[in-house]
Amino acid sequence: MSLAVLRSRALAGMEAPAVNVEVHLANGLPGIAIVGLPDTEVREAKDRVRAALQNSGFDLPARRITINLAPADLPKESGRFDLPIALGILAASRQIRDDALHRYEFAGELSLSGELRPVRGALAMAFAMARDGDDEMRAFILPLANADEAALVEAAAILPARTLLEVCAHFANAPDAPKLARHHGPGMSHAPRYPDFAEVKGQQHAKRALEVAAAGAHSVLLVGPPGAGKSMLAARLPGLLPPMSEGEALESAAVQSLAGGFAPERWRQRPFRSPHHTTSGVALVGGGNLPRPGEVSLAHHGVLFLDELPEFERRVLEVLREPLESGSITISRAAHQADFPARFQLIAAMNPCPCGWLGHASGKCRCTPDAVLRYQGRISGPLLDRIDIQLPVAAMAPDGMGAQADGEPSAVIAQRVARAHARQLARQGRPNSQLGPGEIDRHCAPDEAGRRLLHDAARHLHWSARAYHRVLKVARTIADLADVDEVRSKQVAEAIGYRRALRDD
Repeated sequence: MSLAVLRSRALAGMEAPAVNVEVHLANGLPGIAIVGLPDTEVREAKDRVRAALQNSGFDLPARRITINLAPADLPKESGRFDLPIALGILAASRQIRDDALHRYEFAGELSLSGELRPVRGALAMAFAMARDGDDEMRAFILPLANADEAALVEAAAILPARTLLEVCAHFANAPDAPKLARHHGPGMSHAPRYPDFAEVKGQQHAKRALEVAAAGAHSVLLVGPPGAGKSMLAARLPGLLPPMSEGEALESAAVQSLAGGFAPERWRQRPFRSPHHTTSGVALVGGGNLPRPGEVSLAHHGVLFLDELPEFERRVLEVLREPLESGSITISRAAHQADFPARFQLIAAMNPCPCGWLGHASGKCRCTPDAVLRYQGRISGPLLDRIDIQLPVAAMAPDGMGAQADGEPSAVIAQRVARAHARQLARQGRPNSQLGPGEIDRHCAPDEAGRRLLHDAARHLHWSARAYHRVLKVARTIADLADVDEVRSKQVAEAIGYRRALRDD
């Protein structure tokens, strides 16, 4: 029979649906036709496969070759189908045995010489294969360069190869033919390393606010003059966050893999993404004809730092509203849509005015009140309302610049954060920042003095219901750091202090 069927995977958002690569040889004018909604990269596979087969010493059948990628309504992109297409041609023409192909899945781009090149999304494909596995678990044959990331899925049998010839030898009939060996990955030899808070001089108020933010996964806005240490503080936030769980690490690594940027040495390291203020909306949230993850997804289970916040285009900032609330992003196109996770912790920084020196002791600011309002008005009220902690960061006094850094190390602060985080998981199964209205009433209700204080602040500062609830959630986190069950007026007062309305500064 001149028909061969192999299994591969496409990519659709975070999913990796199965694709059957069907290769049929028929009489007629020699040629290769690929059907099944392929994009340009897939259509070009016939030229790469032809050269790879010939340079590997195989014969290209002088017959009409039809390649169907099923299901036909699923878009197919990238060169990951090169390897299964080449093997399908060899199996259909009886140049390799085909009785064992059904026990494997294949992905890999071929060079013209027959070498296997890495592909995007290997981790997502391995995870999907392990999840979809039936009683007869398949093994996954893919390029050696993708082996470490795919092997992070312990339930998946990963068989890496360097060349097309190595894969073909694995299916050879000869008993002494070399077989592909299962790859187990390098493992994690050391804990992730982050910049240390002990290096930051002064700014005790800001350090405390970031400790609260890390404990409850709260978003933060730092407002201060140039050189106050806003970027330095933000870069050290990942070191305060609780260690990543196995599930969080896999999700984060899978997103990095989809973007082609996964590095095994960063396994279990919280992402820290800092896009430039000229970044487009598509780059921030993801997109493209065949959607790929953007910065908000690449920061999943990590930190998204937006420096010079008012310098971002307003329409770009507004796309943050959905992921800040839902923790995910949906990218819709005419033919399909893709869902990506985006459970990131936002930390933003900005100057208080166009020149940056408003409120500085030097009195250098010459901005008019209207200019200050226009500058701060670049951040919409709805977006500002979604930022839990809004904190002024003062410039360091000259006599403190030469002093030795005497702050607590990140490891000490992280221990307190981990204990508070564990309290939240034991009580409600999620960080305080993710609580819904009903859960806020159950877990964040303050005592009578705290309730009066909160109502007075809401009335005088004209808070929305969203701002009111976010202050309550911050107060709950402060209580967790203090290891107390009831939210008291002391915690409410501190939380109110972290809600400085920007336009009132």
